[in-house]
Amino acid sequence: MRTAPTTTDRAHRGGRGRAAALAALLAAGVAVLGAGGPQGALLPAAAGAPPRQAPQAAPAADPNCDTTRSVPPSTVDGPAVKAIKDKKTLVIGVDQNSYRWGARNPATGGIEGFDIDLAKAIGTALMGDPSKITFKAVPTAERIKFIQDGKVDMIVRTMTITCERMDQVAFSKPYFRTANRLLVPKARGVKTFDEALNGRTACAARSSSAEDELKGNPHGSKLVTVENQLDCLVLMQLGKVDATMTDDGLAAGQAAQDTTITLLDEQVRPGVMGVAMKLGNTDLVARVNQVLADYQASGAWRESYDRWLKPTMHDDADRFRP
Repeated sequence: MRTAPTTTDRAHRGGRGRAAALAALLAAGVAVLGAGGPQGALLPAAAGAPPRQAPQAAPAADPNCDTTRSVPPSTVDGPAVKAIKDKKTLVIGVDQNSYRWGARNPATGGIEGFDIDLAKAIGTALMGDPSKITFKAVPTAERIKFIQDGKVDMIVRTMTITCERMDQVAFSKPYFRTANRLLVPKARGVKTFDEALNGRTACAARSSSAEDELKGNPHGSKLVTVENQLDCLVLMQLGKVDATMTDDGLAAGQAAQDTTITLLDEQVRPGVMGVAMKLGNTDLVARVNQVLADYQASGAWRESYDRWLKPTMHDDADRFRP
């Protein structure tokens, strides 16, 4: 594991509810990185299925909506970038509960993972100094609100670009291909979505694409929503839900954490992830798009994927690179 980054850690340890969830995880024998932080805590910058066809962006209901659309890359600092530089810190909303994407390393206290590597690259390019990056933990359901309320300057947190979200926040160019998949206890012995969901209880994070998918499923399953996708794993371990739906990368991480659950091969809602920012901050989006282009061209994107995600997702990086 890498050493913790140099930005100031103002994180507070989680309250009783999160501590109880962590206790449940530990009791189930699961090694979890990053469980335990409260909503909005400030943080320091810091076996899978056989290969499948690369997921493609899902067709939009609105033919005029293109989830890969964004502004051209630019190195010019406009008003939004200058305002961030004037306040001397770039606040990036991240996850601290997702294994290998954004999770707290218990040995160092730092947050690390694939999304964290990208967030550091963006912050260092914009601010010129990694000590001027502040990471803020943001629950899944609060991602858009945190941007709109100005609590963060951007979100780098496994956020799928959708047509509905594009009306609420601005997105960078995509940086990862994704799809939703189901996790179920191995003891159930199911192989398909039909078997897994028919008359059962399924879990998803609130305001996630997985929640939208489960709301519209035809199987008559009951939906339970939680603040963060890791909470679904706890509920499944406690026998309170029968299945969990989340992004395939997060699902692979959960399956790696707990060998009593399995990841079904079937996929739904293929799409792409992007960095989210406030509507109207066009110059900031353009600067982020430049960083993304440079990050991929330098090989840093692939290096980060190979380090953090390939051990659980097993497929080559090209399957997930937009």
